[in-house]
Amino acid sequence: MESHKKAGDRGEWASKTEYFLVVAGHVVGLGNVWRFPYFCYKNGGGAFLVPYGLFAVVLGVPMFLFETSIGQYTQEGFVTCWRKLCPLAVGIGCGLLVMKCYDFSYIIIEVWALFYLVFSFRAQIPWATCNNTWNTANCLDLQGLDSPSVNLTVNRMMLKNTTSAAVEFWERRMLGMSGGIEELGSVRWELALCLLVAWTFCYFCIWKGVRSSGKVAYFTATFPYVMLLILLIRGLTLPGAWDGIYYYMYPDVNRLADLEVWIDAGSQIIFSYSLTAGTLIVLSSYNESNNNCYRDCFWFCLLNSGTSFVAGFVVFSVLGFMAQIQGVSVDSVVQSGPGLAFIAYPQATALIPLPQFWTICFFLMLILLAVDSHFVAVEGFITTISDLFPKLFRGPRKHEIFVLIICTSSFLVHLTLVTEGGVYIFQLIDFYGSTRVCQNVMAICECLVVAWIFGADRLSNIIADMTGQRPLVFFQLCWKYTIPLLSLISFILYLLDYKRLMINDYVYPDWAYALGWTMTFSSIVMVPLCAVALMCLTPGTFKQRLSILCRPAEDPDWLRRKMDQEGTTVELTSAAT
Repeated sequence: MESHKKAGDRGEWASKTEYFLVVAGHVVGLGNVWRFPYFCYKNGGGAFLVPYGLFAVVLGVPMFLFETSIGQYTQEGFVTCWRKLCPLAVGIGCGLLVMKCYDFSYIIIEVWALFYLVFSFRAQIPWATCNNTWNTANCLDLQGLDSPSVNLTVNRMMLKNTTSAAVEFWERRMLGMSGGIEELGSVRWELALCLLVAWTFCYFCIWKGVRSSGKVAYFTATFPYVMLLILLIRGLTLPGAWDGIYYYMYPDVNRLADLEVWIDAGSQIIFSYSLTAGTLIVLSSYNESNNNCYRDCFWFCLLNSGTSFVAGFVVFSVLGFMAQIQGVSVDSVVQSGPGLAFIAYPQATALIPLPQFWTICFFLMLILLAVDSHFVAVEGFITTISDLFPKLFRGPRKHEIFVLIICTSSFLVHLTLVTEGGVYIFQLIDFYGSTRVCQNVMAICECLVVAWIFGADRLSNIIADMTGQRPLVFFQLCWKYTIPLLSLISFILYLLDYKRLMINDYVYPDWAYALGWTMTFSSIVMVPLCAVALMCLTPGTFKQRLSILCRPAEDPDWLRRKMDQEGTTVELTSAAT
């Protein structure tokens, strides 16, 4: 009876639909819209799909199944789940907890999109013209460049020594960019108000736990697809659209010989599938123990990659139109990251008839994509802390107060991101906080612990008991060999090819780079630090301590839930420790 009460207090999904929508909304995010299309274009167009597809098979799907299955089996957050699998590895969860704190900063994308959305309702789109108070003498008004009377050679000459209206709106009107991270300047009150709205919405998405986040996902996870479809249809009908799509998809097979292409493909899979982030463990921990996570992982991965592929057509059809308007090649208007979402794409939609409608559609889509990813990240953090200290934070009233404290304190901390130098702080966190180094190290540790200590065969048996389907031997090979090896290679190559972060021509001071690497290693160091601490605190000889801390804990709670649901006796195959 005690275990049932524990499970009930923790909560569970009201339906399979809510679970599917929340996970789908989380894994389909901004990386699908602005990261995948750029990587595809940069790394050989259609040829990039070869390494991307290969890594999806040997890295994405196996890791996705791996994380969702251990979450469903343990029914714990991403720290306490390791107590049941391998207590010595609890540092992995602590490292993920640190990384999650850095992930909170991605709310700034939602803030920027909300700012643009408000200005999209104006009769005149402000980033399309140069007759605004913030514009400089070098501002280029692109609205006249679509006239057939304007010579293309003149267009190119005009573009060389000017700054587009969209860039000036981004840098001068919204961000009010200072000279560097040393000059934080004042808080941009309009962005601060958007930040307050974003954190308030986040609070009401998760204040009731999965009961509220599951309901919110009915809208936030589905509406972006409506917007994506509308933008896709409009984009394909624009003049020059197929030139952009050609640049997006034209296969340059010679690029497959470049190691960077393969590294980018693996990085994109980890990033867009939300692997080694802990959230998949948390979300699946609210499932019933007989949920078919084996089948789910294929559908989620297919949805994610399919959305990325379609988003590329949406983005590059509009960039092709933009290139034709300016009389330049597509590669000259392609940007990655925030530059694509807040400069190139808005600039292009401002030149389409009914620009307000298309910009509203685009930024609504961005906001909802950011909302899903953000509130799930916060929910994962809160669930994990609650599972660590259930007496303090578990229970309806306690949970609501705890969520309020987290959201309020995060809002106050993130006010630094909406200062005049805030964009420099955000880029530093983005570049160093949850980097490929952290992801690769966590992937190696997770696979080594579960596949070699807990037992890959034991995990396969558990999945078979939960789903009625035993995973292919291929998955065990990936967990034991392929994923750790690929992650180690990627880790080494990243360090060998490391380049310092720069924004335009701005070089950060040395102390900022030191701070960045401190953020990187602050999560990684938790793995050995917690292991050493546990070895010191556990009684017995060194060999006895190691044996105790590496021994998987029995899970009578899971067995009892399984028996209650099926009315049968369940036996799990033990693995040698």
